[in-house]
Amino acid sequence: MYRILEQNQEVQERRDQLRHPNHAKPELVATAPNQLWSWDITKLLGPTKGTYYQLYVIIDVFSRYVPGWLLDDCESAALAEKLVRETCLKQGIVPDQLTLHADRGSSMKSKPLAMLLADLGVAKTHSRPRVSNDNPYSESQFKTMKYRPDFPDFFGSLEDARGWVKPFIDWYNHEHYHSSLPITHSGDCP
Repeated sequence: MYRILEQNQEVQERRDQLRHPNHAKPELVATAPNQLWSWDITKLLGPTKGTYYQLYVIIDVFSRYVPGWLLDDCESAALAEKLVRETCLKQGIVPDQLTLHADRGSSMKSKPLAMLLADLGVAKTHSRPRVSNDNPYSESQFKTMKYRPDFPDFFGSLEDARGWVKPFIDWYNHEHYHSSLPITHSGDCP
């Protein structure tokens, strides 16, 4: 029976199959600071099992500078909105200057954040669904942080975590060599 149906091109899937739209791979290219930011949230282990602190970090894709970060004991769209608003104000972002890239977490796709970005004139892009390598800048920064020898196994309190993260961000911004950035030479060196 199936052979006859196959010969007449009558064999097809009988179940209703979901068809997912194709999502284009985001093009993350910046030619100057404050054109493209990437942001993400990572968990920092707290003092007891199941206790985590949420570290929100915005990173400039061109310079790898961290213009803003926030650490709290929960993840919420309101905190994400606060971080983005304060960082844009601090950096003097004007409408149509910046694109903000993120993965597809609930805080990143929230309606209040989308409305804030529209009000600020900031474009937004998102990673493709179920693809973990579309936000490499933020993930690389988190890896740099978590693989440092002085990164603790857990933090005793939210204040302890903030006390560790602040000097790390200062080091990351001012002392850390970012391997993907070109080396500039001074003097007679080629």
